[in-house]
Amino acid sequence: MNTTPAQTPVAAVIVLAAGGGTRMKSKRSKLLHAVAGRPMLSYAVDAARALEPRHLVVVVGHLREQVEAHLAEYCPEALTVEQAVRNGTGGAVAVGMEKLADVRGEIVVTYGDVPMLSGETLKALVAAHRADHNACTVLTAMVPDPTGYGRIVREQGQVARIVEHKDATEAERQITEINSGIYVFDADLLRAGLPTLQPNNMQQELYVTDMIGYLRGQDARVGAYVTDDLWQTEGVNDRVQLARMNAEVNRRLVEHWMLEGVTITDPKTTWIEADVDLESDVTILPNTQLLGATSIATGALIGPDTTLRDVEVGENAHVVRCHGELAVIGPNAEVGPYARLRPGTVLGQRGRIGTFVETKNAEIGAGSRVPHFSYVGDAYLGEGAYVGAGTTFANFDGQHRLPTHVGDHVFVGANSVLVAPIEIGDGAYVAAGSAITSDVPPGALAVARGREHVSSGWVRRKRPGSRAAAAAEDATGEVHPRIAEARVRVQQTNEQQEAQQ
Repeated sequence: MNTTPAQTPVAAVIVLAAGGGTRMKSKRSKLLHAVAGRPMLSYAVDAARALEPRHLVVVVGHLREQVEAHLAEYCPEALTVEQAVRNGTGGAVAVGMEKLADVRGEIVVTYGDVPMLSGETLKALVAAHRADHNACTVLTAMVPDPTGYGRIVREQGQVARIVEHKDATEAERQITEINSGIYVFDADLLRAGLPTLQPNNMQQELYVTDMIGYLRGQDARVGAYVTDDLWQTEGVNDRVQLARMNAEVNRRLVEHWMLEGVTITDPKTTWIEADVDLESDVTILPNTQLLGATSIATGALIGPDTTLRDVEVGENAHVVRCHGELAVIGPNAEVGPYARLRPGTVLGQRGRIGTFVETKNAEIGAGSRVPHFSYVGDAYLGEGAYVGAGTTFANFDGQHRLPTHVGDHVFVGANSVLVAPIEIGDGAYVAAGSAITSDVPPGALAVARGREHVSSGWVRRKRPGSRAAAAAEDATGEVHPRIAEARVRVQQTNEQQEAQQ
């Protein structure tokens, strides 16, 4: 397939990422603060990659070690160069060009702190640059309040110069077309013009915007591509702007998923990060956060009051008031309310993790249930197992994390302790209140508790005159009807089973 001129890759993209970010007041590089769960710099890299440049250069400076470590993992093909002297955008671009000494063609200049800039916008900017045969094309936007932005000064419709707000006259401050700081340059002209820049401004810095005057002096054409999405030109300099950016990105993500067939009952209290994947007919209830690489299959219901990070949720599962991380929830499974799924939890189809249950590194088989008030750690449960309320898998001996294996269709009575490492065989029963310290064979009943001792008349002797003593005195001694009925049912079941044997 032939490549059209508009599709031809640019020679290089230079991403300016050397700023100090002092207004963030952080020990972490500004560029690594997250927007929708991803470092800001990763968005700039993605936009640059969309152009398929032959070279990608990132100019680093403040906390460069952090930035370079991120790039080494996220974009290993990127070249980095340090701006040792922070002398403005002109100086930063000049440092970047040192890595591109023999490059010819188009140089795109962007910033590392403009997370909403898209690859599609950069493609449109390059296409306009080529169509108009410009030496430089500036990405601009029209804003109702341009305070703080550099202004685009035009003469006879062409871009004549760019003036920073602090250096602008009163007349120039009335201009509403603003400079994004994002450009396409002809490499040869850029290389020739950078040495001519002078710090003739209040900041005593070299401004890349002054390249416009140089190019005009060379009778070169300077154009502009106006975007109708102001957010794509917005940078982040402090945590207030970071919060505002996150809110806008989240609003767009939530809207995107609703248009893809996801029901979100309260968009204002729903947060969805950039790498989350949702299928149609998912329902998300209020106060829900879906983070990291979480994926949710069709028909699932999530929330309210739920946070999932890197969790896979199967079809038609219900997850209510839950906190989960690095876990898998199978189809038609139920979780919550008030459950905590720690890393390594895998819940099989039709499984149940209920109220106030905590799991960690636990594989719970299809149809198995841990309904309430239990801790299941470093455990494997087969199919159809039942873990009664208050059961603890004692997986830590003070030095080692140890496993417990519970077979298919095992019943563990309430308030039991399974002391690892042990195995409960298929079909076995563990009596309520037992502390199990050794293996239980398949089909066996394990009872590990002291014999009950009843001291008749103890309250009368030890608590005379108390309300308890009065209640005991008035008692008839008869068994409560509900208890009596239950005992009859159990007796009848046992007799039937014995007769069958």
